Amino acid sequence: MGTLVVVAIAAVAIFALAALAQAASGFGSALVAVPLLSFVVGPGDALVAATLAGLVLTGGAWRREHGHTDAPVVRRLTAAGALGMPAGLAVLLLASERVLTTVIAVVLLLTVALLAAGVRLPTGRRAQWGAGVTSGALLTSTGMNGPPLVLVLRDEPPHRFRATLQATFCLQDAVAVVAFVALGQVGAPVLVAAGAGVLGMPLGWRLGDAVFQRLSPQRFRVLVLAGLVVTGVVALAKALA
Repeated sequence: MGTLVVVAIAAVAIFALAALAQAASGFGSALVAVPLLSFVVGPGDALVAATLAGLVLTGGAWRREHGHTDAPVVRRLTAAGALGMPAGLAVLLLASERVLTTVIAVVLLLTVALLAAGVRLPTGRRAQWGAGVTSGALLTSTGMNGPPLVLVLRDEPPHRFRATLQATFCLQDAVAVVAFVALGQVGAPVLVAAGAGVLGMPLGWRLGDAVFQRLSPQRFRVLVLAGLVVTGVVALAKALA
């Protein structure tokens, strides 16, 4: 079985899981997809593929839920994210694969710790600008821009929280994809993984949306955090091996 065929099969399953997490909790697509996909195509290609596929996932979610979106906050977080992206791109281009994998694993585990501890960032425009800049840097260096955005928005009502996150993710992903293309980071493995991932997303989103409607947020939160811990530990062990 050809290497790209293996990549495609793995990506379908991985992005289905990622879409399930995104639909059920409002975030988590990249947190699931990037570490798992890095085992298949390497960390650099994994974060680029996750960003490309995430653009499709979050764009569809934003279209469905645009009525709940806080547009001024989305604009603010997107503009701030663009300011932080050059720093992340420098890490992507200059860091070794081992260092990049370690950074991804550490960011994932730190995110889980912050969410489990119930850490909340200050609200207001200044906090949003800070979270936006940080998320942009994380997006282009690890593919995981969700943590600071989740922490700064987590007190919003559930539907506004999910819709505002999807809009911000979509716009930040769009800016990042343009940068990745300009820097020559979109090769065959990235295109195959992202394309196959898009095929797996609809099933994952439908299942996750059903979970969002029926399962208590507290219970699902525990399940998501537990899964992310396992993923982060395995990724870190791989980087340090």
